[in-house]
Amino acid sequence: MPSLSIRQLEDQTLQRLRVRAAYHQVSMEEEVRRILRQGVMPPAKPGSLAKAYFGEKGIELELPKREVYEPVSFDE
Repeated sequence: MPSLSIRQLEDQTLQRLRVRAAYHQVSMEEEVRRILRQGVMPPAKPGSLAKAYFGEKGIELELPKREVYEPVSFDE
């Protein structure tokens, strides 16, 4: 498997990475892999997002009845 070295990483960035990895209870190396994996994934499509939230069948919504209005006439 290929490897990657990152040079000239700021101390503050490294410290934040260390804290983030500790929060997720993984090594810093694993945290970087997760960040990179998520960063290069294609954006989710709205339909896929809806499926994830509502499932395959979706949900049924009852829409309120609308009143029909006559168009406004500007003739005098």
